Amino acid sequence: MDLSPRDSTATRQDPWVPDGVEIAERIRRKDVSALEVAQQAVRAAEALDGRLGMLVTADFDRALDKARRLDAGQGDRDAPFAGVPFLVKDLTDYAGLPTRSGSRAMLSLPPAQTQDAYTDALDQAGLVVLGKSATPEYGFLPTTEPVAFAPTRNPWNLEHSSGGSSGGAAAATAAGVVPLAHASDGGGSIRIPAACCGLFGLKPSRGRMIPGSGPRRAIDLVVDHCVSRSVRDSAVLLAATENRAAGAPLPAVGPVSGPATRRLRVGLITETMLGVQPDPEVRTAAENAAKLMESLGHMVEPVAWPTEGGVFAMDFLALWASGAAELVDVVAQTIGHQPDETLLEPFTLAMADLVRHLPAGGFEQSIARLNADALAYDRWLESYDVIISPVLGKPPASLGWVAPTVSIPDLTERLNAYVGYTTLHNVAGAPSMSVPLHWTADGLPVGVQFAGRVGAERMLLELAFELEAAQPWAWRKPPVSV
Repeated sequence: MDLSPRDSTATRQDPWVPDGVEIAERIRRKDVSALEVAQQAVRAAEALDGRLGMLVTADFDRALDKARRLDAGQGDRDAPFAGVPFLVKDLTDYAGLPTRSGSRAMLSLPPAQTQDAYTDALDQAGLVVLGKSATPEYGFLPTTEPVAFAPTRNPWNLEHSSGGSSGGAAAATAAGVVPLAHASDGGGSIRIPAACCGLFGLKPSRGRMIPGSGPRRAIDLVVDHCVSRSVRDSAVLLAATENRAAGAPLPAVGPVSGPATRRLRVGLITETMLGVQPDPEVRTAAENAAKLMESLGHMVEPVAWPTEGGVFAMDFLALWASGAAELVDVVAQTIGHQPDETLLEPFTLAMADLVRHLPAGGFEQSIARLNADALAYDRWLESYDVIISPVLGKPPASLGWVAPTVSIPDLTERLNAYVGYTTLHNVAGAPSMSVPLHWTADGLPVGVQFAGRVGAERMLLELAFELEAAQPWAWRKPPVSV
């Protein structure tokens, strides 16, 4: 049995390529070898990367060797994703490969010698890493167009962005090169590329996953997981990589394999936190998702955001920009002088400059207000199980529209219209997911966001299974794909 994609006559219940759980099962049954699967993925990556710009570092030889060893009985064939092709995002160290972080300042770094416990768990799940996926400079922007590398293009339309910062992961997954790929989310970076590329993307709660080695700030924003074509791939990977250690911040989710019978209290919001109304296609997507929920027996009503959007946006920007300031300081210490636009992008330098010009005590005041916003989110979710909203204010942006070389005033205005929905969940440490429930008239995906209270991953996954069954998406095949 091969893994050839289905033709265009596939029904709306039939995936056009198998998901990771199915691939692993076929390998266990010996319908196909792990080496054959890896070879097919390598051929697909080589054929499509020139058009999509999804990879920054290939690791094909080691991937093929790992597959051969699995076939020879030297790996755990019972691991949930044994033999399944995968990519690691290039913000995360993977031993033996360099970590460029989308930045010219990091191009000369040697390969990483170590990796963190979360990445170890990905290996232990049996995933076969083909290489590192593209990301914007340090994940700062919601598009993957770093100056250091070619832009990552959307498989649904090559003139549009695949999103960011997990844009390479999303492009490769949507195109069928891999069934799922590592992603991370500090302000929308799982949900945004999932929305742009017609994928499922769950951002877990803060503290849910096995700890990584990333920075820990006053409010730790970033969490690891994946983008995937099926809900069950995301659910199975979550169970394999969640923090089950004694003293873990949250009770384990464990296996989730289908919908629940419980009906939910649902709030619907369509405008951004700044009060900006989205593109009509985006509004239609959110409202249609609410109608779908009502048809399934859930109770939906309009809601308003629980925080003052303008102040929140400025406070979040201060926290986000503190990462850029740290990066500039590290580069300056390394090269002996302040970096300029030959090493770091204009947007990165502008954010670092913003932090330097905060008034005395201004950053600490922003953090205090963000902590209060997190508590306001918790109180908000005492009245609702789920909040529906858009993921982005517009369908996937054209390449160049929010690129790091756009003038700072124009870029700021565009970002305010584009990304006003995802950041509160990172501040609150709450889970939320992008579900691919809508496509525009010209064939671009539009994701819808479903958010819950801290620790509610099981409820969200059960809901995602229900939505996937009610309005399947895995039959949809992008024009640029395997």
